Amino acid sequence: FSLVLVVLLSLGIGLVLIPLLLKYPLVGLLLVTLGLYLSSYLTVHKGKALLGAFLTMGFTLISAAGTVDFALATTLIQSLVIGMTVAVVCQWLVYPWFPEDPAPGQQTSAPNPSVENSNWIALRGTLIVLPVYLLVLTDPLSYLAIIMKSVSLGQQSSMLNARNAGRELLGSTFLAGCFAILFWAMLGVLTNLWMFFLLMLLFGVYFSSKIYQLIKSRYPASFWLNVGITMLILLGPAVEDSDSGKDVYAAFLVRMGLFLAVTLYAWLAVYGLDYLRNRRINRAVSLDVVKNALKN
Repeated sequence: FSLVLVVLLSLGIGLVLIPLLLKYPLVGLLLVTLGLYLSSYLTVHKGKALLGAFLTMGFTLISAAGTVDFALATTLIQSLVIGMTVAVVCQWLVYPWFPEDPAPGQQTSAPNPSVENSNWIALRGTLIVLPVYLLVLTDPLSYLAIIMKSVSLGQQSSMLNARNAGRELLGSTFLAGCFAILFWAMLGVLTNLWMFFLLMLLFGVYFSSKIYQLIKSRYPASFWLNVGITMLILLGPAVEDSDSGKDVYAAFLVRMGLFLAVTLYAWLAVYGLDYLRNRRINRAVSLDVVKNALKN
């Protein structure tokens, strides 16, 4: 119950922002920017990734959808809460049959990053999501799926450095597109709800095996988690496109191109911002060395 309440409150923030975005857009955008920063800070410094993700979705996904129709925003919240509730119930049912392995001996928790480093990473995550959010506001119905991708990228970038960002962000997005195409082609063999369920189960087991290294992989768990999330984000609109009679493959290519563009921007943002920060730190260190040399 407490988890559902937290999800409701986190996503409900977006409903409060809708009138501000419609009547006082500048104030609304400033509040969204501040909310994105606080959400990233909670993820990085406090280790509350789930709360940070739902807060980010509330500030971006719900508020953007509400600028089109308030009922659409409330429907999204209801869907997310129902999905979270079903996931919790399924965990209760499955956990007794598949418990976690016992923790080995004494484990020391990793220390939290410094306040300065947390502030920097939170600012970096905000600069990744905010431009995408501004794009979505121009046409929320067409670009709403990109918000989910940008939220995922913002969360993932908080755990990456510039060296690994390109491989993890771009590589996982491209691979997710390949898996989405494979999923859709296999669904075409027998198109019904049971086939969709079985394929989702098959792909879910495969990704879980990669995440927990039951199937060996040189990529970390975050890479395969992003592959699975991005594949789901791609498949959802594809199902809706097929139901409305749109060209699924044309819409998929456009959506995949946007995903890759957003991911490329996220990578360049991580690389560029880290480069500027390291350059500033190195310059400050060099000045300190020169000052100490002159004193001696």
